[in-house]
Amino acid sequence: MADVHLGLRMGDPDERERRFVAFLKGIPRDSRAVYLLGDIWDFWFEYKDVIPRLGGRVLAELIALVDAGVEVCFFSGNHDMWCFSHFESLGMKKLEQPSYVTIEGARFCLGHGDGLGRLTFGYRLMLRIFRSRVCQRLFAALHPRIAFGIGHGWSASNREEHSRYRFRGPGEPLYQYAAEHVAEADYFIFGHFHDIVDTELPGGARLLILGDWMRGGTPHAYFDGKTLSNRA
Repeated sequence: MADVHLGLRMGDPDERERRFVAFLKGIPRDSRAVYLLGDIWDFWFEYKDVIPRLGGRVLAELIALVDAGVEVCFFSGNHDMWCFSHFESLGMKKLEQPSYVTIEGARFCLGHGDGLGRLTFGYRLMLRIFRSRVCQRLFAALHPRIAFGIGHGWSASNREEHSRYRFRGPGEPLYQYAAEHVAEADYFIFGHFHDIVDTELPGGARLLILGDWMRGGTPHAYFDGKTLSNRA
């Protein structure tokens, strides 16, 4: 699953959190693994001694899954990229995109989806700035109230600007990335685009884009060891 955007000031944030918590509660405790493909939080910045207050019940359910023996793996997205060690200290496993995993003989390529493929100079520059240790230390010098105000404000304006975005198929850098690596996986699964996509790539592999949680439902992909389904 991806793009829950906990804390985003659009729609009903409390209802969205309750829906996500209920979904996590319903995951069978004998599941092998759960993959969080980024932007679960709308904004996350992890200070050395301070963590965001938002989403405590979500963290509680993720810890319950870990304690039950489920491997909980997460990718940082472009909204929650500043997670450093807290999730791992709770027993979760951080993965870097693209991550290739094999489950019951099926090969998966997983990630958030941003930053893969041929990117514009402006976007590459923005990612370099956000991932810079110097910029992170400067941001950490801000009081959390100021920092989170900036983060949530920027995110809300960004979401309003791109609220009607639709995945463009073969014209997308992410599609081109998957097509170029089609021999390496049977399924390519990402988030980021806030659109629901399930399409066949040249060569027979499938590309799935998971929908966001702002429009209701519980969008996620489920693999039972034989069949992969893209569920809303």
